Amino acid sequence: MDTTKQNAKRALTLTTVLTLFVAGFEVLIAYTNYRPGMNFFDLASYVTSNRYIYYLILILANMIMLPGAVLLFKENGLSLKDEIFEKKTLGKDILIGIIALALTGIPSILSTFIYGCQTDMAYKAGKQTIGLTIMGIIALGLVSGIVKEIFFRGLAKVFCGSVMGEMTALLLFNVLFAMLDWYNFGLSFVIGLIWIGAYKKSGHLISPMIAHGGINIIALIYGILVTQ
Repeated sequence: MDTTKQNAKRALTLTTVLTLFVAGFEVLIAYTNYRPGMNFFDLASYVTSNRYIYYLILILANMIMLPGAVLLFKENGLSLKDEIFEKKTLGKDILIGIIALALTGIPSILSTFIYGCQTDMAYKAGKQTIGLTIMGIIALGLVSGIVKEIFFRGLAKVFCGSVMGEMTALLLFNVLFAMLDWYNFGLSFVIGLIWIGAYKKSGHLISPMIAHGGINIIALIYGILVTQ
């Protein structure tokens, strides 16, 4: 196997392992809360019922797998920093990220209609504590917003694009991205397409990172407001 194909296989393996581990944990948490009479929308709502554990798993899974991605760049003489941003285009790339964030808000708002499919058996979030808010910012705004973009966008384009075609690779990894967030019923796939567009437009991961981390922080703030 030549180096290019070997790198693509490693990139796909790293991202698949991350996906299956987190998604598997989410399924386990949901089904341990199952009660007769629940529909699938009710069941999915329990994925984040213990947010401390959910945030902790997200942080640990991403950070444990991150060195493998960093090593892949390093072994091939590639700069992960340059893939994330370059000073000469930083302003433009940030603007693209902000535009992508705004566009991400459209399907995110529409996805709230899913709540109408839930019954009284669905999980109802309680008040957000300061500690939980801090963990949420770390897990969703920083770790998910930055690290997951390295896996689901960066590894796809840099290491798998030359083997299967850049767009094919990005779409394949976007399917994995949606599988990891299966409980939002395809929202991650849709917004992932927006972030792919931002990445291709800017050529740097900073753009989808801004959109990804930004929408997660906005969702976190919204969650705090509606539970007060």
